[in-house]
Amino acid sequence: MVDDLLNYRVDDDLMESLFGLIATNRNDSAPKENNSTSSSRDALAQSSNAFLLDPRKSQNIAIVLKSLTVSRKEIIDALIDGQGLNIETIEKLGRVAPTEEEQSLVLAYEGDPSKLAEAESFLRYILKAVPSAFKRLNALLFRLNYDSDIQEIKEFLQTLEMGCKELRNQGMFVKLLEAVLKAGNRMNAGTQRGNAQAFNLASLRKLSDVKSTDGKTTLLHFVVEEVVRSEGKRAVLNRNSSLSRSSSMNSNNSGASQNSPSSNEQRQREYITLGLPVVGGISSEFSNVKKAAVTDYKSFVGSISSLSARILKIRELVSECGSDMGGNFGREMNRFLENAEEELRLVREEQTRVMKIVKKTTDYYQGGASNDSVDNLYLFVIVKDFLGMVDQACIEIARNMQKRKTPKVN
Repeated sequence: MVDDLLNYRVDDDLMESLFGLIATNRNDSAPKENNSTSSSRDALAQSSNAFLLDPRKSQNIAIVLKSLTVSRKEIIDALIDGQGLNIETIEKLGRVAPTEEEQSLVLAYEGDPSKLAEAESFLRYILKAVPSAFKRLNALLFRLNYDSDIQEIKEFLQTLEMGCKELRNQGMFVKLLEAVLKAGNRMNAGTQRGNAQAFNLASLRKLSDVKSTDGKTTLLHFVVEEVVRSEGKRAVLNRNSSLSRSSSMNSNNSGASQNSPSSNEQRQREYITLGLPVVGGISSEFSNVKKAAVTDYKSFVGSISSLSARILKIRELVSECGSDMGGNFGREMNRFLENAEEELRLVREEQTRVMKIVKKTTDYYQGGASNDSVDNLYLFVIVKDFLGMVDQACIEIARNMQKRKTPKVN
């Protein structure tokens, strides 16, 4: 079997056409080198004999440089004038940025520049022309990304404010909280906690842990079903109030039959049927609350601080560059920095205003003050989890009602 495998011939021409492989001398009986080693050695030999960086890094940089669609001169012109490079090109150049030690090695080279490998040759050319080249590239990249970064911050602040509005304006959510409070007071009747006027919202997460004495239902399920039944009954009353007096009289005349067990069960089923669409899916009306709940407030604040720090660093760079080499880099960046600093100032003011609204909303539900902004945002997390629990309870109520409705098959 092994001999058969050794005698099997590969169609070299087909391999070359399919995979772009360079055909080798089939009559060459010399030992074959590892492909990756041979390729690396050939690439380095073609570049030059002088390597100042780690050979592998030098080769990787050379690969990136070959993918550029701009010349060295265009890069230099863009670095001096502060414009002219797109974000893709700047990101690629950022990937070839040398360390401080590598920059020193490249700049200290005094041999024949033509003997340098492609990567080292490029770095020496750029750094000799613009010593702060890669710092400038970082500044240009920051400017290109700034609009999307600041817009993300503005959108989150808007999400927080809209989330607070949802919490203050949504009547069904308040009804659920009132039902939870009443149920809690009923369970604690006769104790010091039996006449509470408010409760810690964090306890909402524990409603599914409190089970009935028979273990068949939870306090959450009980509360949700009571609210569903109440909303269904309200819907029936509203419907009946719109009927004519004659229709109401006919309904009253049949009151005796409505007191039968079967009619009462049907009525309760109707209440639940009408109430489920009102209570179920309530979380869909709190889209901004849910978005705020999955955002890390510390990261949000950190992003504002990061923008400020980057702006300060670019200010220092512009100051260091001064008017060296001529060009418009300093003027272009100063114009951007002035606008960015003013915009950040307004964003910080907006942050202060919105967080006051968040704190006010939290105090409204908590019945007390919270000193930590992170704790204030925790309100959104609690509400999101609770609304998800309510939706699930409604699904279970509908499923159980369907089971009771479906007749058993013998």
